[in-house]
Amino acid sequence: MEADREAVLAANQRLYESLENNDLEALEDVWLSAADADDKGGVVCVHPGWPVLRGRAQVTRSYLLIMMNTEYIQFFLTDVEVEVQGDVALVTCTENILSGGEAEEEGELGPLVGGKVVATNLFRRTPDGWRLWSHHGSPVLTSGDDDDDDDDRG
Repeated sequence: MEADREAVLAANQRLYESLENNDLEALEDVWLSAADADDKGGVVCVHPGWPVLRGRAQVTRSYLLIMMNTEYIQFFLTDVEVEVQGDVALVTCTENILSGGEAEEEGELGPLVGGKVVATNLFRRTPDGWRLWSHHGSPVLTSGDDDDDDDDRG
């Protein structure tokens, strides 16, 4: 059981490393293959603020768009929990995200922005190892966001 937990954690880490490295091929390898996905209904992804994306083509396109429009991104995962039940594993974590875009001057990085997302990553065991079946990210409100909401109500 501990070997499965470690393998799932490694697969989960590969998801975030592929994004940090802007490596679409590595990212595609993290997800279930078309053959493995189709027999159980396909892959599903929900990025914060996006509609539900179904199927490898939509999911891959979404990550390509993110990579094309993000100059820099780094994930610091906290609150990582793993549960393995047979051939399915659930990882929940908090994605503490640091990202930035291009600056006005070429070759420089623009201002960095921090964000926090709670993620649920569902993996399936395949002959090629653990592969991501579903990713769901939900933004976490900061205390400043809560204050703004209170002002709007009162």
